[in-house]
Amino acid sequence: MENNNKLKMIDLFAGAGGLSEGLREAGFNSLYANEIKKSYSETYAANHQSTIIERCDIRKVDAYSVRKLLNLKRGELELIAGGPPCQGYSINAPVRSTDDERNHLFKEFLRFVDEFFPRAVLIENVPGLVSFEGGMTLQAILTALEKHGYKSDVKILYAPHYGVPQTRWRTIIIGLRDGQTSGLFFPEPVRQAPTRINFTSRFGGRNIVALPCKVELPSFISVKDAISDLPVLENGEVGAKIKKYRTKPMNDFQRAMRAGSDGVVNHQALQLSKINIERLAFIPPGGNWTNIPEALLPKGMQRARRSDHTKRYGRVAPEGLASTILTKCDPHWGAYFHYDQDRTFTVREAARIQTFPDTFHFIGSRVEQYEQVGNAVPPLLAVAIGRSLARALGYENKEFIRAM
Repeated sequence: MENNNKLKMIDLFAGAGGLSEGLREAGFNSLYANEIKKSYSETYAANHQSTIIERCDIRKVDAYSVRKLLNLKRGELELIAGGPPCQGYSINAPVRSTDDERNHLFKEFLRFVDEFFPRAVLIENVPGLVSFEGGMTLQAILTALEKHGYKSDVKILYAPHYGVPQTRWRTIIIGLRDGQTSGLFFPEPVRQAPTRINFTSRFGGRNIVALPCKVELPSFISVKDAISDLPVLENGEVGAKIKKYRTKPMNDFQRAMRAGSDGVVNHQALQLSKINIERLAFIPPGGNWTNIPEALLPKGMQRARRSDHTKRYGRVAPEGLASTILTKCDPHWGAYFHYDQDRTFTVREAARIQTFPDTFHFIGSRVEQYEQVGNAVPPLLAVAIGRSLARALGYENKEFIRAM
């Protein structure tokens, strides 16, 4: 394996590799990853070429065989990280039930923990995990980790506090072996950002949302800060596969995202319908569906209260945060219209807002690329978590930390 000087980890339910990308920047080396979806695993492989990628149902994978393949003794691995599918946990899911088999895939994660017995475990999920089944699922995970030899804790992290220019929350569980207390090793927020908590934030009688402790912190990264150097596109424009940057990097964020990049890929504009172009003409930066004349609204929205669906058909405010990047940049879902171009975000713009570096290329159809970006852990959030974990393990190599 390459990069033997780095902390060794494996990534389960790996997706396109956002978590591994950030952890790599924090000094971890992913030796093995498991991801069931073809295009996701191909993207992971293209961007993590030294990692063994296995594309199959994790329930059919023999953890002992994986450990022998990696030539690791039990207890030698530093970290097992992963995010079991979150649909069943999500506060946005129409039905949340323990009958959904996806809710039990964390047991497969624990099966690998048993086999490898790593120094640390990391599980990420949606905020809705905290309230699912009255908190019983989350408690079951923490209890299971304790039975398997790990002191564990949970916090809900807000991505803008760590340099991510969108309103995204993630539930993070960290478990440490050898009697260490994991609660001391969650990352502290490094930026101020406006917050709106619309989910259960208390667990075990305490507030588990990580909020800034320091008063004087720099402000959040805005959408304009993040993407203003990317090429201008017309609605539906495809253009060259690799495009030139619009400007030189104008801030530290852009410089970091462009490090090592020769040009802009995955940057093609979707073709908006005629009716959406007509609607867009009425929406100012920071505006939304309420700016559209009633006659041009979808029939279902003509009956909506003006206080409802305030992000739908939104044109993002350039100096603000983006809506949470989902698996589609569909204006019917949120504020995904560009602030000064009459189109929706491209895959690359969505990836920038998720803090993927420009050297990270997405494989598959554009629909699949949007899904990969939307389902990912923002790498800069993962960097912050990785740095805290590295400190917990007695190691912090700043050579691997992206300067933000």
